[in-house]
Amino acid sequence: MLAADRFETYGPSHLTVLAIFVVGVVLIVLAGHRLRGTAAEQAVRRTFAVAILAITVPLQILQFTPDEWNLQTSLPFQLCDLAWMFAVYALWTRNRLAATVTYLWGITLTTQGMLTPDLASDFPEPRFLMFWGMHLLIVWASFFLVLGLRILPTWHTYRQTVAITLAWAVSAYVFNVIAGTNYGYLNRLPKNASLLDYLGPWPLFVVLEIAIVATVWALLTWPWVGRRVPST
Repeated sequence: MLAADRFETYGPSHLTVLAIFVVGVVLIVLAGHRLRGTAAEQAVRRTFAVAILAITVPLQILQFTPDEWNLQTSLPFQLCDLAWMFAVYALWTRNRLAATVTYLWGITLTTQGMLTPDLASDFPEPRFLMFWGMHLLIVWASFFLVLGLRILPTWHTYRQTVAITLAWAVSAYVFNVIAGTNYGYLNRLPKNASLLDYLGPWPLFVVLEIAIVATVWALLTWPWVGRRVPST
């Protein structure tokens, strides 16, 4: 890969994507408010779900082609690879647990990947498109589901989300040990600079990350608990 083709953190392509993201958040929340409880809501939700599938599935398949295959990155073991699946299910069914998982993973972990991306390929490389397509759509879906459609989290779905996340972390860690990979950055720090750099060496940064994330998720859940969704 030529130097000019390499992704630069907070370079032109990165800043452009972040600007698109911010505008998209505003529009998606406003759209959710207008659609909530209307006859068109289900059609829009499911169209959104199909759009996520249409973008992510072909690009995931592309990861398994000979030119793109890399054991370190091609398997769907990153949290975002699961997050888009929860997002699709939540959008299609209005399932509260799936919406909570999408919301908590999207607002915290997926946005971290957007601010400090572990990415080498720049636009319009397939890996660039897959990375940003998944990240943008997951976070937009999280805002749409909770702030727009008001499919609100509860303490029960919070606890379930923590349990699902811990199960993923244990599974990914075991696979990393066996295969020598680093999915989820559970076995070592990412190569590019990230917020994890401030949490110390392994395994301290993993323990601190889990504690911080669980606390932040509780703070993100608390304002919604007991709220009643206004009639539309």
